[in-house]
Amino acid sequence: MSTKERRPKVALKLPVIPIRDDGFAKEEQHPLPLPLPLPLPAPVPLPLPANSQISKPNDTSKSRGSLCPSSRSLNGASSPNEEIDPEDTVRMCTLGHGSSGKVYKVRHKTSGKIYALKVIQEKHEPSVRKQIMREMDILQRARSPYVVRCYGSADKGGEISFILEYMDGGSLANVLKARKQVSEPYLAEVARQVLKGLHYLHINKIVHRDIKPSNLLINHKKEIKIADFGVSTILASTLAPCNSFVGTCAYMSPERFDPDSHGGNYSGYAADIWSLGLTLLECATGHFPFLSPGQQADWPTLMLAICYREPPSAPDHASPQFKDFINVCLQKDPKLRPRACALLSHPFITRGEGNQVDLSILLQSLSI
Repeated sequence: MSTKERRPKVALKLPVIPIRDDGFAKEEQHPLPLPLPLPLPAPVPLPLPANSQISKPNDTSKSRGSLCPSSRSLNGASSPNEEIDPEDTVRMCTLGHGSSGKVYKVRHKTSGKIYALKVIQEKHEPSVRKQIMREMDILQRARSPYVVRCYGSADKGGEISFILEYMDGGSLANVLKARKQVSEPYLAEVARQVLKGLHYLHINKIVHRDIKPSNLLINHKKEIKIADFGVSTILASTLAPCNSFVGTCAYMSPERFDPDSHGGNYSGYAADIWSLGLTLLECATGHFPFLSPGQQADWPTLMLAICYREPPSAPDHASPQFKDFINVCLQKDPKLRPRACALLSHPFITRGEGNQVDLSILLQSLSI
């Protein structure tokens, strides 16, 4: 058989950027109340891969944490609705920038409180702008200590602006760049908080779709929170050739690239779990798992690796608990990936219960 005949038959097309199929897919005449209505029934856990270390509900030997945590515990203390107009802030400095905009540290003119202002500067089609504002509507409705708060948004003068909770430690990507690798105790605490955030979102029928190090923000209060609800994905779909699109695609699950090979079904919940597993593995090894250290990413290479190579695994020196956690997150069959609530009972998460892990230590290597 010739080399040409052995190549996989695949068209290099853009991955699917699906229309939201969660609770905010349709505009409603009566908006949902703030905060999101809780409690809701916990999702039914999906089947677990063989030999997984996750406790099953009928496993009496590991009863602690075997059931999904109550949704009440993920709903932070209720607070009055706080809405900030982006025009009522003063820009102090630039926190970061990307292909489509910048993030500023700002001070509210009246209260003096510090916030982050995200400004999307590129001009986009009305449909894209509408979808971006819908994503921000989701963020404004969310009330969880594991999700970055959005306090207001505006679409004026060709710019889309959002007032966000200020996270003084930057992102997990900043930590990874400075420290190169993150040890397991810190990764377990990162995973625990992110999983609680995902559980809150998923039981409210919200999928994130863009979990990656740069969208997990950290602060000196030992907190890590989920940010950017699909905005990066929406913008990337309109900027196919640019690096931001490659960065977003890198953490996409196989079924997002090739839904036909997975029965045409796309589960945003399972895709979020894949992205989290890939993120944690990158933090553990110091490089993107599907690439060799120092290898430059391009979209065709990423697509072929994610779709046709075996999923990456934790390094040999990793603990058995971390190896199993990564294995269950990176199942190519999305039906075999556990839900966020089930992963909260995994030994990698629970083995450190009772021990305080100070995530702010990760920030000591950063000049902030």
